[in-house]
Amino acid sequence: VQLQASGGGLVQAGGSLRLSCVASERIFSRYVMGWFRQAPGKEREFVAATGRNGAGRYYADSVKGRFTISRDNAKNTDYLQMNTLKPEDTAVYYCAAGPVILSAIRSTTGYHVWGQGTQVTVSS
Repeated sequence: VQLQASGGGLVQAGGSLRLSCVASERIFSRYVMGWFRQAPGKEREFVAATGRNGAGRYYADSVKGRFTISRDNAKNTDYLQMNTLKPEDTAVYYCAAGPVILSAIRSTTGYHVWGQGTQVTVSS
């Protein structure tokens, strides 16, 4: 398993969760790390991404100011801290990695490696 996501769960609106994505050293050191989510009946959408070595952080407008992406290079782990969660944040969250160029960082296309997904459910 090259990407292992965890940390999902059930939380009330306004609560917080932190997702983790552990990657192999080869992937973590070379690639952009991103988070996407997919709600039932909807397409997979971009949430956040960070460049190699943590250079640059990019967010979807819907999560900006509430979610924070970060990398721990010593642990080959990418984190998504989610605060002030809303029911519309309910989805399966996926971490992904790939040699993504900046102009395509919000597209799934450049991400070659995907984790298994972790369910986040926010109750109202």
